[in-house]
Amino acid sequence: QVQLVESGGGLVQTGGSLRLSCAASGRFRSIGDMDWYRQAPGKQRELVATITRYGGTTYADSVKGRFTISRDNAKNTVYLQMNNLKPEDTAVYYCKVQGADWYGSSFVRWGSGTQVTVSS
Repeated sequence: QVQLVESGGGLVQTGGSLRLSCAASGRFRSIGDMDWYRQAPGKQRELVATITRYGGTTYADSVKGRFTISRDNAKNTVYLQMNNLKPEDTAVYYCKVQGADWYGSSFVRWGSGTQVTVSS
């Protein structure tokens, strides 16, 4: 079983910063792409940022220049550094991890989500 544990959400004022973490644990052979998504009340879940196993990154236009995704492959952990936060960044943030198990099958796991609230 692969489990994801997220941390780092909270309440912050406009212009503040937060750093989210998501650690994968369990039995697996490898971890591939790691993503952060978010879902605001009444809206669909949207992709915020992706990082490949080798460090390639992509971002949603709404967070470019403010958010940075990174990963530590030795710790099977992905991070999201969020700077200059805006009220519209308020959402539940979810990590998603893709990988392969020791039987050669691929898997996708989602974290349980962490709340980020930005006050104006």
